[in-house]
Amino acid sequence: MKQIIESKLNGVRLSTHLASPSEAALRNLSELNSVRLSPHFLLQEFIHLRRHPDNIPTAQDIANLTFGCLMVLEPARLIAGPIIVTSGFRCEAVNRKVGGVRNSQHLTGQAADIHLADPSRFRQLVEFLKTCKYTDQLLTGSTWLHVSWTPFGTPRHFIRIGYYK
Repeated sequence: MKQIIESKLNGVRLSTHLASPSEAALRNLSELNSVRLSPHFLLQEFIHLRRHPDNIPTAQDIANLTFGCLMVLEPARLIAGPIIVTSGFRCEAVNRKVGGVRNSQHLTGQAADIHLADPSRFRQLVEFLKTCKYTDQLLTGSTWLHVSWTPFGTPRHFIRIGYYK
């Protein structure tokens, strides 16, 4: 796992404390944004540093995001087409700012809020994620969904269709 994390980071050193990114991490924000998590997903899609410059994930958070991209989002993309990530990793400050729950899986890089470039394929996406063995939680609205995964445990397969916060 350490080799995967190091190769994904391309030599970028990250802080292990979410609220206070290290100076080295701040100097390397452009490198951090260009980290490829999977063939179709970059880290920048999950951390939105332009909007939230302190939203710096740890190496473990990046490994969790990589797992989600490879095991959930890439297969979903094959079924439903391009996926747009509206929220991925969140540090505690960002999670509070957006009204996230205290124990959100976004805090550990184990969740993403997404929608499709082609909304007509939404039902296909939902049906795939309902049956994906790596889906931990799936909450849907009319055109958006929240999906989470758990790299280190047994997924709960908690599904709530038509959920509105």
